[in-house]
Amino acid sequence: MTYHPKSEFMRVMIERGFLADCTDYQGLDEAMVKGVVPTYIGYDATAQSLHVGHLLNIMMLRWLQKTGHKPITLMGGGTTKVGDPSFRADERPLLTSEQIDANINGMQQVFAKYLSYGSGATDALMLNNAEWLDGLNYLEFLRDIGRHFSVNRMLSFESVKSRLDREQSLSFLEFNYMILQAYDFLELNRRYGCLLQMGGSDQWGNIVNGIDLTRRVLDHEIYGLTSPLLTTSDGRKMGKSQGGAIWLNSDMLSPYEFWQFWRNTTDADVGRFLKLYTELDVAECDRLGALTGSEINDAKVILANEVTALCHGREAARTAEATAREVFEKGGVGEDLPSLTLSTDEIGEGISLAQLVVRSGLAKSGKDGKRLIAEGGLKVNDETCADAGRMFTADDLSAAVKLSAGKKRHALVSLG
Repeated sequence: MTYHPKSEFMRVMIERGFLADCTDYQGLDEAMVKGVVPTYIGYDATAQSLHVGHLLNIMMLRWLQKTGHKPITLMGGGTTKVGDPSFRADERPLLTSEQIDANINGMQQVFAKYLSYGSGATDALMLNNAEWLDGLNYLEFLRDIGRHFSVNRMLSFESVKSRLDREQSLSFLEFNYMILQAYDFLELNRRYGCLLQMGGSDQWGNIVNGIDLTRRVLDHEIYGLTSPLLTTSDGRKMGKSQGGAIWLNSDMLSPYEFWQFWRNTTDADVGRFLKLYTELDVAECDRLGALTGSEINDAKVILANEVTALCHGREAARTAEATAREVFEKGGVGEDLPSLTLSTDEIGEGISLAQLVVRSGLAKSGKDGKRLIAEGGLKVNDETCADAGRMFTADDLSAAVKLSAGKKRHALVSLG
């Protein structure tokens, strides 16, 4: 990156590694020096919580607000009914309006931790695109908006092209998605003076469409900025673990498990993740990321504490660290481990170790659980157990039983 920014926001984006591309570096930079730039990121309501994959862009909105600009979190109450086909092999399952509303309620809880909402000049806005999409008249929309889109050009976008090249079906419903997202940017500019859309680099085509449409219809100059699609140093998609998605809502993933995910960061990723996911000074992030040997583990604890404090509060981070020390250093049980409580009805005459491993989330399926046990990767109360069929009665579980998959993943099972 050779561009030298004048605005604090653009400097932070470049320095900390948030920036993949921008439609007009100089134009956006100058707009940010002149005054408050309302900026949006859209989030379709496809699950009850946001996950770690969303956290990069949430941090971008947080820095935007910290540097004197106005974040807009746009809930996709309308676009979720269509489903974003970008770089997907198949069509998303269609959700009902009730499911979408429930998902939005869950997602909104996360944003309140990172952004300050209100009516001030730089206070964040929470909006829902169902506000303007649900009431659209189809024929008017085709005539007023659809005429600005070239099908030839839409087919050339990588997100669509990759699907068609693999000869995978792309429904007409999904094909409309990019038009609706472009229309969102137009409406946000018209209603709220929104000047910038941000998103992952897979959204580049959709963002450019919105900029073109707004220029044609309103003759307004607006901008797009994308972040890199993040993978870990070993090539895995950020936010995925053996147990599934790393959710940001505590009712879907405990603060301890969230903390542990960050504590397990690969050595090579520590410095980069500190810059992206914490607010520590860049020089300090570089210093911590350059540590080696056992010292890099101290940096991982700092990373886990800082990220968890932002998402779940400083107290949750302290409790998670204390639990980890209790479990790993002293071999104890710890107070905040993920737990599974079973009723006597669920246990019946007995429940197998393989079932407990799956029920506690330490394995995805019975097959995975049996493999883990057979390979000697499972401990019961810190003792290796290779018998997948070992049965546990209600009496066995009257005192909590600690299950450990490898050195880093643990759960408590007890009778409720």
